[in-house]
Amino acid sequence: MDSLADILANKDYSLPDEVKAIKTFVADRYGCDVSVKITPKEIIVMSRSAGLIGNLRANAPDLEKAAGTNKKIRFLVA
Repeated sequence: MDSLADILANKDYSLPDEVKAIKTFVADRYGCDVSVKITPKEIIVMSRSAGLIGNLRANAPDLEKAAGTNKKIRFLVA
């Protein structure tokens, strides 16, 4: 049986492609960083800036296309 240290050493900690794409899209267009959470049914994009979230919400189709996903994208001011 594998030890906990072996299991954690072999775990892949890289970001999912959808998260990388969303973070890159926001950084390139707006020069800001956002937090992204993925659930089985949706993607949640979070930022402290209500203005940024408003702009992202208005450009949701472009963001979905950039992320290459068909999951629902929700926006949250956090």
